[in-house]
Amino acid sequence: MVDYTGYTSPLSERYPSKEMKYLFSPDMKFKTWRRLWIALAEAEQELGLDITDEQLEELRAHKDDINFEAAKEREKEVRHDVMSHVYAYGLQCPKAKGIIHLGATSCYVGDNTDLIIMTEGLKLVRAKVINVLAALSKFAEKYKDLPTLAFTHFQPAQPTTVGKRACLWMNELVLDLEDIDHVLATMKLLGSKGTTGTQASFLELFAGDHEKCKKLDQLIAEKMGFKACYPVSGQTYSRKVDSRVLSLLSGIAQSAHKFSNDIRLLQNLKEIEEPFEKHQIGSSAMAYKRNPMRSERMASLANYVMSTAMNPAITASTQWFERTLDDSANKRISISEAFLATDSILELYMNVANGLVVYPKVITAHLMAELPFMATENIMMDAVKMGGDRQELHEKIRTHSMAAGKLVKEEGKANDLLDRIAADPAFNISKEALQKVMKPENYVGRAPEQTEEFLNGVIKPILAENKDALGMHAEINV
Repeated sequence: MVDYTGYTSPLSERYPSKEMKYLFSPDMKFKTWRRLWIALAEAEQELGLDITDEQLEELRAHKDDINFEAAKEREKEVRHDVMSHVYAYGLQCPKAKGIIHLGATSCYVGDNTDLIIMTEGLKLVRAKVINVLAALSKFAEKYKDLPTLAFTHFQPAQPTTVGKRACLWMNELVLDLEDIDHVLATMKLLGSKGTTGTQASFLELFAGDHEKCKKLDQLIAEKMGFKACYPVSGQTYSRKVDSRVLSLLSGIAQSAHKFSNDIRLLQNLKEIEEPFEKHQIGSSAMAYKRNPMRSERMASLANYVMSTAMNPAITASTQWFERTLDDSANKRISISEAFLATDSILELYMNVANGLVVYPKVITAHLMAELPFMATENIMMDAVKMGGDRQELHEKIRTHSMAAGKLVKEEGKANDLLDRIAADPAFNISKEALQKVMKPENYVGRAPEQTEEFLNGVIKPILAENKDALGMHAEINV
C-alpha cells in the first residue's frame, strides 16, 4: 500500500530515469560497500595478511543479498551506519566477520562509494549528452539550408539558417562533453588511507612495510575498476572533487537552459515548437494554448542544478584540517539531487530535440517581413555601380527605412520599403529588380557551409566514436 502521508521528492518519483535513480539507491550504495570490503580483504590477503580463501568465498557469496533489516536494527543501537552494515555482513559471514573492514575507517566505504557512484553517474550523463547531440545533428542536417531570421538582443539581425542555430546548441554540449571526458579521465579512488590519511593502521598491519601500504591502494583501485587512488588525502578525499563534478553538471544545465530559452521564444513566434501530444492539455483555463512545458521544466531544473553547485563549493572551502563532518548531510543531498536533476534535464532535452516541430512558412514570412531592411546594403551597392552617390543614397535609404519602420510599428501595415526605393529616381531600379534581390539564401552568409563543416568535422566523429551509446529513448512521466 502506498503511503501518501509523508514527503517524497519529485526527483525520486517524477523526473529522472530508472537508471540514474538506481545509482543513488540504497541497493547500489550498500552493494558497493560490500564490493569494497571484498576488494580490501583480497588485497590484504595478496599482501600477506592471514585471510583465508574460505573467508573470501563467504564474503563473495553474500555480496548482493544484503540483510537491510538487520543493519537497520543495529543502527538504532550503535548510531553508526558503517558499523551497522559491518555487523549485518558479519551475521551472514560468521567465518569472515573478524576480517571485514580490517584496518579501515568509515570513509573507506563511504568516500570510495561516493566516487564510484559519481563516476557511474557521469558515464550515464555522458551517454545522454551523446544522444542529445545525435538528435540535434539530424535536425541540423535537415534544416541546414532553411533561412531564418537571426537575432541579436532579440532584435532582427542578419539571417542565419535553422540548422546553423542548432549548431550553436550542439557546440555548447560539445564543450560539456570535453569537460566530462576530462573529469572521468582524472577520477580516482580514495583508497584506504586511514583516520588522518597517513595509513598508520595499515603500516601497523604490514609490520612497517611502506611498499605494501602503497600497493594496497593500487590493488583496491584496480579491483574496483580505477587506474589509481589519490596520492594524498586526509581521512576523506578532497571535497574539491565534489565541487568539480557539480560544476560540470552546472555547465550541462547552463547549455540546456539556453536551448530551452530559445525553444520557448521560437514557440512564441510560432516558428518551432516542442512536441505536443494528442491528449496533452496546455492550460487549464485556455484550451487553445500549447505551453512549452517541457522546455520550461528544463529551465526550472537547470536553475536548481546551477544553484546546487554552490553547496560542494562552500563545503570544500570550509573543511577543517584532515576532516570535519559538516559535509555529510549536505553532501548526501546536493550530489545525489544534482545528478538526478541533470538526468531529468537530459531526458527532457532528448525528448524535445527528437520531436521538434518546424513551421517553414511562418519562418519565411517573418524573415521576408524584415529582409527589405537587411537588403538595403546590397541595394545601395547596386545603385552606386549604376552611377549613384553613396552618401546621398545612404541618407535616402535611412530616411525610407525609418518611414517604413514607422508604418509597420505605428499603423500595423506591411513593410513598403521596396516600394519607396523603387519610386525614388535616385536608385534607378524597378520593383521587379528589387524583388529579385529578395532571396533569403543570399543573406545567410556561410551558415549552410558552417553547419556541414561542424557536423562533419566535430559531431559525426563524436557519434562514430560513441556509437555504442546511441539509441537511448527518453521517458517523460509527467
